[in-house]
Amino acid sequence: MFTEKGESILWTRSSTRVIALPFKAPMTSSVVNIFLFEQYLFSTGGIILQALRQEPWNGDWKSGTAAPPARLLRVEADRLPPVSTATDRLPPFLDLIPRLAGAWRVANRVLDAWNRARGLCSGVWTSIDLPFDPGLRPRITDYHPNDRDQVRRAYAQRGARQPKEHIFPYKTYGAKDRRFNNGWFTQFNWLEYSIAKDTAFCLCCYLFKSDIGEQAGGDTFVSDGFSNWKCPKKLKIHEGGINSSHRQASRMCDDLLKPNQSIQSFHFKQTDQARIEYRTRLNASIDSIRFLLRQGLAFRGHDESEDSSNQGNFLELLRFLADHNEDIKVVTLRNASENNMLISPAIQKDIVIAAAVETSNATIMELGDAFFSVLIDESCDISTKEQMVVALRYVDKKCHVVERFLGIEHVTDTSALSLKIAVEDLFCGHGLSLSRLRGQGYDGASNMQGQFNGLKTLIMKENKSAYYVHCFAHQL
Repeated sequence: MFTEKGESILWTRSSTRVIALPFKAPMTSSVVNIFLFEQYLFSTGGIILQALRQEPWNGDWKSGTAAPPARLLRVEADRLPPVSTATDRLPPFLDLIPRLAGAWRVANRVLDAWNRARGLCSGVWTSIDLPFDPGLRPRITDYHPNDRDQVRRAYAQRGARQPKEHIFPYKTYGAKDRRFNNGWFTQFNWLEYSIAKDTAFCLCCYLFKSDIGEQAGGDTFVSDGFSNWKCPKKLKIHEGGINSSHRQASRMCDDLLKPNQSIQSFHFKQTDQARIEYRTRLNASIDSIRFLLRQGLAFRGHDESEDSSNQGNFLELLRFLADHNEDIKVVTLRNASENNMLISPAIQKDIVIAAAVETSNATIMELGDAFFSVLIDESCDISTKEQMVVALRYVDKKCHVVERFLGIEHVTDTSALSLKIAVEDLFCGHGLSLSRLRGQGYDGASNMQGQFNGLKTLIMKENKSAYYVHCFAHQL
């Protein structure tokens, strides 16, 4: 139960001591994150940290459904050392927990939560739930590609899981009982031990085996775990020579921890041949996309599976290029590594966006500092969003009148003021000004050519030289 004495709050549950750790929250300086560790005392004398909760506190403290709200002024608990030392002492402390049924599960949940708190304090915060025990971690390739670098950095900064105070269980090999040797941690700094599975793992290979490729060998030290305690020489064999897959992974792990190291540069250095293959693969995808964009064709088909007879325009065109060019064929589609084929929908969209930006830049360069007119129309698309299309009309250096598409803008409503703001934002993004506008062309809607509050009127108030001409395409 909770009792109040004067200006203090005393936490006096009989079997629980509560420790509060305040940290500044990243969102605002006025909010404080309170991390609560609940310590359950067992008759055996062991301590299990049951849970870690993060609660925002801006003055009023709510202790939960079991207790009435109260203002947190003081907590009767042992004072923890600074975070830098507390995090170093916590894992060995948890390893002293008696081997009760399910105790390691509780310990691992607490360690996961503690590392989230530790990451927040050190500025390395990840919203991804990262299991602490190496035997419970998913493969790196199971994470989303956009999250893998974040996961690698978090695990690398956390360091290898080495429970040196743990009482390692014995295994029977013939007439002898053997177990994990605590001294191996000193000899192999990459070595990790899973309390959950009683197996050993390699942190470096876990983080970077997927990038090294087939030469990284099997999964003994990555996902399955090594547990043949009678053959410790296999630990040395795993390290290998100077250019072994483990050494490569170790160097990549060291590069990742360098303060000024970028995410891209810690990956192993590709050979010249690998760069050539990558460039060939990328150019093939770009050429296919440019052709489809120029012809105004759809990219995807209704069935892009491997056994489909027609996988859509993009994949079929890429396969056509590969069939007629041996250099492209040997590095694309099935001949490319699974995570580097450069054909995913996300990559296609990135290339399309890049092409759109380059096309707009070419239009602006061709326009130069000349005067221009604008053609605008808006309509509701199939998703019921109002879209405004903007095109430029000007005279090029060869004295030819040209019309160039500039962009499509989503507008919240079709009022004249909203359309004007959208036009100004689009112009600003391309370095254009309404002062250079010499003509306007719209349909006959009142919000476009209204005499008092139409778009043409709002623009002419700022630039009287921007004459309005009714769009011929909208005349019957």
